[in-house]
Amino acid sequence: MIFSALSLALRELWANKLRTFLTCLGMIIGVGSVIALLTIGAGVTSSINREFASIGQNLVWIWPGGDQQRGPSREAKRFTWHDLDLVRRTVPGVVRIAPSVGAGHTVKFGNLDVNTTIIGTTPDYFDIRLWTFASGRPFSDAESSAGRMVCAMGQTVRDKLFGVADPVGQRVRIDGVACEVVGLLAPKGAGTFGQDEDDRIILPLRAYQRRFTGDDYINTLQLMAANKDDVPRMMEGARAVLRQARNVPADKPDDFTMQDVSSFGDEANSVLGLMTLFVGAVAFISLIVGGIGIMNIMLVSVTERTREIGIRLAIGAQERDVMTQFLIEAMALAVVGGIAGVLFGLAIAYLVTGLLGWAFLPSAPLILGATVFSGLIGVGFGFFPARRAARLNPIEALRFE
Repeated sequence: MIFSALSLALRELWANKLRTFLTCLGMIIGVGSVIALLTIGAGVTSSINREFASIGQNLVWIWPGGDQQRGPSREAKRFTWHDLDLVRRTVPGVVRIAPSVGAGHTVKFGNLDVNTTIIGTTPDYFDIRLWTFASGRPFSDAESSAGRMVCAMGQTVRDKLFGVADPVGQRVRIDGVACEVVGLLAPKGAGTFGQDEDDRIILPLRAYQRRFTGDDYINTLQLMAANKDDVPRMMEGARAVLRQARNVPADKPDDFTMQDVSSFGDEANSVLGLMTLFVGAVAFISLIVGGIGIMNIMLVSVTERTREIGIRLAIGAQERDVMTQFLIEAMALAVVGGIAGVLFGLAIAYLVTGLLGWAFLPSAPLILGATVFSGLIGVGFGFFPARRAARLNPIEALRFE
């Protein structure tokens, strides 16, 4: 019974291909939008989490300037080595701490020169930021303390100045100051905020201050805890120590900003979640419109097939047989549209994630759920036309012209 009804339903849909396509279009758009959006969203979320993980784990960034501003303020009182030592010695939970200062500089080798970011820091920076080396080594604690002009070079800078050659052991000039390359950083690619992580040179902070800034100021402190549970305690300890060291009155807000790096990912995921919710609502409306289209076309089909229905009822078909027939047709119409929508959505998601370099992460439960939901839409919106067909009077139906 069910199989014969399904076969008849598919033949009916195939006989009216254009009408079937136009009716399915709403379902295709609705289901396709949901599949594409959620698949792209999963890829974006995965990429964001992966990129933030590449920054480092259990990190807190601190920079001068209040009101939760993004990055150090030129007007704010900057950190010093004294602040760094206080935090290192007195704040519980700190396993690594790296100060840093950075700016753009011109780097020359032979007749070639490039503009790149130079970062002055300490050896802990490499562990905190999970940097590994393609060749060579990081500068040592002794070289850092002595302020030697040695550096680790990023892959982008290497490519521009040395091509594929290994720069370790070579000397480059940073704004005219000679610096020995002791390490070549392994590539990281584009960072979380779009910058090229490999377009940089890292050298000892004391050397940077001595050669380029002429002071002992520090723009950023990066603190690392042993585990995620220690981060809040570490932040509270650092806040108390820095407020005291910087003589911030009890009734005044912090004159520095603290940021748990994991919160960057939480903020990005929150915004993505809101966007997904909004577009999902629009896609749901498209599904409802598609369901209304199915109900409309099934009502037209009932009208067109009134004599056929009358004949079936006259020769002994039960009302439930007629109702089942039209419900199956409506469900088949919706499921065909749903499957086409799934394929359309996956194609869009594959194209977008491929172009933007995100992970393509289709979800089997999502695909199955979208297909089942399409069938339910068909049953829900096909019920009224099916009931109308089943309740036709056979005599009046046979007289219908």
